[in-house]
Formats: sequence, C-alpha cells, structure tokens
Amino acid sequence: MFSLSSNAFADGKATIAGGCFWCIEEAMEKVDGVKEAVSGFSGGDKVNPSYKEVASGLTKHIEAVQVSFDEKKVSYETIIRKFFMNIDPTDDGGQFVDRGPHYAPAIFYHNDEQKNIVDKIIKEFEEKKIFGSKIKVAVRSYKNFYPAEEYHQDYYKKSPIRYKFYKFNSGRTQYVNSIWKDKK
Repeated sequence: MFSLSSNAFADGKATIAGGCFWCIEEAMEKVDGVKEAVSGFSGGDKVNPSYKEVASGLTKHIEAVQVSFDEKKVSYETIIRKFFMNIDPTDDGGQFVDRGPHYAPAIFYHNDEQKNIVDKIIKEFEEKKIFGSKIKVAVRSYKNFYPAEEYHQDYYKKSPIRYKFYKFNSGRTQYVNSIWKDKK
C-alpha cells in the first residue's frame, strides 16, 4: 500500500467519508467526469493500516474514498453535492447500520478553496433545512489516504449480489430516497 501526501493531487481530488466505503465508491464512480474512486482510510496516524486495524478503532482512521476527477467535466462542488446525496449528514456516530467513529461522515479538504466550497454547501443545506437536523459532517484538513485491500476496491462490481443485499439492508437507499426523491 501507499499513501498520498497532503499536497499530492490537491486539484482534481476529493477525499470523503460516508460510512461504508463501498457505497460511496459506487456513487462517485457514477458521476460523469470522475476518473476513479478508491476505497481506503483517511485521517489516522498509522501508516498503511489494514481494514481489520481500522475496524478495531485503534488507528483513528475513517473509511474514506479518494475521488480523482476531470475538473473540465465536473467541479469539486458537484462532487460534494453528490456525496451529500448519498449519506445521512446528521448522524456522526456512523452511517446507517455501520456504527462507530471509523464510519463517521467527513470531508477532508485539500486546500482553502475546497474548504470554502464545503462550508458554503453546508450553510445552504442547513438554511434550507434539507435534512431536518444540524449537519454533523466533520470538515477536516487532508492529511493522508491509504487505499484499502484489493478485495474492497470496486466491490459493487466484483460482488454485485452481496453488495446490493448489504446496501439495501443497511437502510442507505431508503433514507437517500426519502430525502432526495423530489429534489433531484
């Protein structure tokens, strides 16, 4: 495994955490202009943590997805808006059936411009009361990202039946549809 340093790829990169990384990876790869979405871990101190280590809660990493995108086709703002359309941003204790700090929602901004965009979107959503409660997505400076083991990459493609079963039973799809069905 390798880490992408805090200055690497600041443009055309977004690092986001929304619970199970399989679901966020799938959602981001469906956005036109996204080149790649990689499941992994961000925010902790241990170099190259394993899934098992992160799941233990001892590394302080969060399951995250690093999105590489073509800025000529899609903006960072669009990426972040799509991210919010796939999470419950009012739940900082995890996401859906996945509980614990390593499943908490977060956005790791790569520069001040990204932070300003995130702050603007959160303010807009709170003013419009889109989610009915205060948004609790952590907004943190990007520090590192470590890709997860290969079997986690593109899980929704490699194991579509298991993935669909997991996603449906997690409650994510039902929640997202209840919030966004009339707003998309």
